[in-house]
Amino acid sequence: MKKITFREVIAEAMSEEMRRDNSVYLMGEEVAKYNGAYKASKGMLEEFGPKRVIDTPISELGFSGIGVGSAMNGCRPIIEFMTFNFSLVAMDQIINNAAKIRYMSGGQWNIPIVFRGPTGSSGQLGATHSQSFESWYASCPGLKVVIPCNPYDAKGLLKSSIRDNNPVIFMESEQMYGDTMMIPEEEYLLPIGKADIKKVGTDISLVSFGKIMKMALNIAEKLEKENISVEVIDIRSIRPLDYESILFSVKKTNRLVILEESWPFASIASEVSYIIQKYGFDYLDAPINRITLIDTPAPYSSHLIKNWFPNEEKVINSIKETLYLV
Repeated sequence: MKKITFREVIAEAMSEEMRRDNSVYLMGEEVAKYNGAYKASKGMLEEFGPKRVIDTPISELGFSGIGVGSAMNGCRPIIEFMTFNFSLVAMDQIINNAAKIRYMSGGQWNIPIVFRGPTGSSGQLGATHSQSFESWYASCPGLKVVIPCNPYDAKGLLKSSIRDNNPVIFMESEQMYGDTMMIPEEEYLLPIGKADIKKVGTDISLVSFGKIMKMALNIAEKLEKENISVEVIDIRSIRPLDYESILFSVKKTNRLVILEESWPFASIASEVSYIIQKYGFDYLDAPINRITLIDTPAPYSSHLIKNWFPNEEKVINSIKETLYLV
């Protein structure tokens, strides 16, 4: 085992796959000479050279299109967005090309491409730099969407994403890059499409994903001291989504709360709520609760951010409300 940061496992996962397969390359803004905007590709230019670690102009639509075209011609590109807020410029290539070429070609072309970079709020960065688009991308057939919450998951899932023959949206967080964790020194892969039970519990199921999982686990530990046993489920893979693991948990606990770092309308929480009430209604002893961002653009004021973003008090109250304790 070794202790390593989130940003280091991203670089390590990409480097291991590039050593394993010469068709893998990395392309994006500042990924080469600057070692990545968040130093998540540190040392890769020196090892693999400028033909496989490629700095681009500020042109997400352009270099995403190059990535899609190269994927059609035998490459396995990793396209880094400095933030997924900037991926909106490239959505035509992601949605209309990457997600659909395999389908429209009758399976003649695979599109083995990974679009990766940070997502969500990172503090006082303003409304256009603090958005979570996982539900947007997950609503498009043909795309896989993955959001790890810790370094161990990030490495195993990124390696699986690079080897996948389908386009994968791989979302990280600026606020996780410095997180450290003990991970195995030997190679390992994690399956896309399988949720992970981060904490076993019996009273209520708490479902979440991404960096806000840290809040979910902290809350579960606090409530344990009040004799409230919370089962914490990390979705990890937004699409395909592991409905079975969530349903199995709800059948045991009979209650469900969903914590999400996104807007409430048409959210992942909405999709999970529908499926659980559809197939697990008879097991529910209380209505499903969800905690999301407030339904506005991100404020800049630090005081407003505290109210806009989910916090422990809101989640604890929601859990106790679902348990009829308040």
